[in-house]
This record gives sequence, C-alpha cells and structure tokens, in this order.
Amino acid sequence: MTERTATFGPRLAWLASLAALLTRVAPGRWLGLMLLSLHAAVVLDPEMAPTRAFLLAHYGLFLLWQPLLRSEARIELRHALPVFAMAALLVLAENTWVMALWLAILAGLVGAVAASQTKPGQRLVYLLALAYLLTLLLAWVLPQSLGGGTLPDVLQAAVRYGLPLLPLVILFLPVTRQSGASSTLDFIYGLMLSLFIMVVALGTFTVVAVVEVSYAWALVQTLLGMAALLLALSWLWNPRAGFAGLGQVTSRYLLSVGLPFEGWARRLATLAERERDPESFVRDALADLHELHWIRGGSWQTARGKGSFGEPAGHAMTHAFHGLTMVWQSPRPLTPALALHVRLLSQLLGYFYAAKVREQTLREQAYSQAIHDTGARLTHDVKNILQSMKTLLAATDMSTPEDSERLRALMKRQLPQLATRLSQTVDKLKQPVEMDAVCLPAEAWWVALQTRYEHDEVRFFGEAVDATSLPQDLFDSVADNLLTNALRKRQSDPDVVVEVVLRLTPLVSLTVTDSGAPAPGHVARNLFLSPVASDCGLGVGLYQAARQAARVGYRLELPENRTGQVSFRLQATGSRPQDTPGS
Repeated sequence: MTERTATFGPRLAWLASLAALLTRVAPGRWLGLMLLSLHAAVVLDPEMAPTRAFLLAHYGLFLLWQPLLRSEARIELRHALPVFAMAALLVLAENTWVMALWLAILAGLVGAVAASQTKPGQRLVYLLALAYLLTLLLAWVLPQSLGGGTLPDVLQAAVRYGLPLLPLVILFLPVTRQSGASSTLDFIYGLMLSLFIMVVALGTFTVVAVVEVSYAWALVQTLLGMAALLLALSWLWNPRAGFAGLGQVTSRYLLSVGLPFEGWARRLATLAERERDPESFVRDALADLHELHWIRGGSWQTARGKGSFGEPAGHAMTHAFHGLTMVWQSPRPLTPALALHVRLLSQLLGYFYAAKVREQTLREQAYSQAIHDTGARLTHDVKNILQSMKTLLAATDMSTPEDSERLRALMKRQLPQLATRLSQTVDKLKQPVEMDAVCLPAEAWWVALQTRYEHDEVRFFGEAVDATSLPQDLFDSVADNLLTNALRKRQSDPDVVVEVVLRLTPLVSLTVTDSGAPAPGHVARNLFLSPVASDCGLGVGLYQAARQAARVGYRLELPENRTGQVSFRLQATGSRPQDTPGS
C-alpha cells in the first residue's frame, strides 16, 4: 500500500501541474487547435479510423475553449449529461446534417464572442474563426449534405489544403488570456447568427430540391433573398414615415410584458397619495401584483419592518433600492425580459418608498419644529407675565399706608388680567392652532393693553380705534415683547420715553417707539431672520413673534433704529384682513 501511494504521488502532482499549465493557455490557442482538429475530422474520409478520433479531440478542445462556463467552475451531473450526449451524437452519428447543425451552433458562439470583443487583435481572431466555419459549411459540408453532386477539383483542393491556413493564423496570432472570467458572450447576437446560418442552409436545400438548379446558383439566390429580407427588416425597425417601428414596439413589449406597466404605475401613484406610512405603502403596493402569473410571491424588508406576499416558490431574485430590499419568487427561472421587468418594478417601488420615508421625516421634523416654536412662544409669554408680577410686587414693597386704597385698586385691575393671560398661555400649549385664530375687537384689546401698563408710564396713542378684529394672541405676544424690551432700557437710562401707537387705517399697524439706545448693527440685521444672542433680551422672542406674524398675514419690522428713535412696527400685509369681530 505504501509503494502504491509513493507511485501515485508523483503522478497526481504531475497531473495537477499539467492542469495548472492548461488553465494558463489563452482561449485563442484552444480555438485554433479546435478548428484544426475539426478540419481534419471533416475533410478526411469518414470510413477512416482517425476521423472519429479527430472528432473526439475537437470536442474536447471545444470544452477547453467554450465561453459559456468559467474554466474553474465545477460542473454538476445534470449539466454534464447534455455535454456527453452532444459528444456521443457528434462522434457516433455519420450524418452530414448533424455536422452542419454543429457548425451553425459553433459559428453562432464564435460570432457572439466576436461581437463582444473591444480589442482589435482579439476581434480579428474570432472573425477569422467565423470566416473559416462559414466557408467550411457552405463550401464543403452543405454540398455533401445535398448529395448527388461532386465538388469541383479546384474547390476541393482549396478547401482541403488552403482553408487550414485560417486556423494556423489564429494559432500563431498574439493573444492574451482574460483573467478571472470566461469570454464575454452576447447570447442574442449568437442566437440570431445561428438562426441566420440555418435559414441559409435550409433555403439553399429548398431551392435545389424545388427548382432543381445547381448548388452555386441556389446559394446565390438564397443569399440575395436573405439580403432583401434583412434590408426590409432594417427599414421596418426604424422607419422614417411616421410609423413607430419594430424597435419601439419590441422595447414597449419588453417593458410591459405580463403587466400593463403604465396602469400599475398610475395605481402606485394613487396609492402613494393616499397612504402616508412607508411600510403600509409597500405592503399595499405588493398586494396589487396578484395578476402577475409569473411571480408566485416574495418578501420585502426595510430598516423599520418587513413582510411577505404570495406563496413561496423555487426560484428567487433579489433587488435592493433606496433602503428597500425585495425578494421575488417565481416557479421557474425568469427570462431576461421578465428579469428586467422585475428590476424596474423594484426600482420604482424603491423610489416611491424613499419618497414616503422623506415625507415622514419631514412631518416629524415639522412636528418637532412646531413643538419648539410653541415652547419658545410660551416661554416668552410666561416671562412677560412674571415681569408684570414682579412690577406689582415692587409697587407693593414701595407703597405706604396712605397708598393702600390705590394699591388695592391696582391689584384688582391687574391680577384678573394676569390670571387670564396665564390661562391663555396654558390653552396655547393644548391647542396652539385654535389660539392663533382667536380674534378680539380692537377697542377691547386696546383698553386691556393700557390697563396692563398704566403704572409703567407708557404713552398710548390710538387713531380711530373701533371694533375691527385683531388676532389676540399675536398682538398680545408682540406688544408684550416690544414693551418689555423697551422698558428694560430704563434700567440704564430712567428718562427713556416709550410710546405705543395703534392705527387701523389704511392698514392695521401697531408701533412701539422708545428713546433709548439702538440695537447693534449685527443684531438689527438678523433680528427677525434667526435667533440672536443678546444681553438685553432681544432676538429669540422677536424672531418667534415675526414667524407668528407671518403665519396670520402680518409683518414685524424695524423701520427706525437710531439713538433716541427706535421703532418696531407690526403691520398687516393686506388691507384689513379681519373685518368682523370675534371673541
């Protein structure tokens, strides 16, 4: 046993090195050897014993060259059986029509590889091989298949001794091996070429059998007929007389095979308008694909959920677009047209799903922004209420027994208003949209504002104040912010004069003016555009007030910003947007 192992060891190593050497041979070398062995098998006398050996060698060299499978791939038994069956048919069958069929298939494979080559040297190799196969078929195999006629001696000599020059040229041309993959193959081009060669062969046979002319004249008639047919097809593929053409019709069929693509896309758009949740949208869209008989079922998965539809099947195809992974299952492998169709469906679903995710993200961001805006507004409202309460407490601390009656009247007026404002602030937190829509007659709001600030020495000027409706929440918030900021300036300059002017014609406007220091330039430029950090409190409150004003048709601006004259104005953008009183 040890001696046998020692004997087989060097043999296995030699076979492994030989296999490694064969894998490094360029495909062009195998192609040249394959054509030479084919020539010997076809041209030699079929009764000779070496003919079968050359055929077997030709088929083995074909397996080494073939562009269908990678040379490193392991072939399963179910794939190997057709290979052995083809080899047995080619070697054992003594029929020229079998050889003609094999040459047509071989020419289709060579032509398909030639159409996919990008380098001129490699393309030349396959074009020479295609010319050899067509010449061998039309000048030797096909005339023998028709029977009864003998080839001219000159043609026999040219085919027998001159035609092998083409494989010899292929064998010695400089070629390179494509690493890591088999040759590129255009299946559609190869199939069309094989069918064209078969039609030429059968057409020639038909002309010879029916018209009873010579083989050469029958071949010329067949080629002329095929040329006329190809010319007509090329014109019909892309005509210039208004007709869409076979090319556009074929493309439309491939894009809509098995499903009216436009109708399904229209239903998908309708579903996208109705359904807001991305996962629910995908689930409902896939439930609408029950009409596809070539899709049994499948599954989908996103970052937020997953699901399935239909029934499981034996073959699966997976596509992933924009965070949506689709697994389509079919009872049998899909054709290239159906596979392209499934890819388009997956891509369209992915685009709609991504749009729904972005829409949901925007809604969440808008909700968070609304919470932020409401919180910021309420913060300033509460701050203004606290400021009013501090003012009342300061008045109480500085009062004397003689001022008790006046202080009691002040408390009686101010405390109910502070309680009402605090209650409104809480209501804004519950229903911010409804609070923005509450209106109040201008005269009632104007009296309430003067009452709140009567102890702050603020000058009020009202021009033709009537029952015109004003948005209560907006005017309260803006007036409190502007007056609080203006009165704060008295901490550094007690002589600051504060004036409030309300006009209702021609446009509703509220102007607050003080004689204090102006806002800094960088603060004034961004005051209503973004939150501005400031020691004196300007910025965030006015930014929120400006946004609130824009929502209800008003504009907050700073028309004057100079020493002794700082004016803020809240003005309607249209002519009296509210003309009916409300509560």
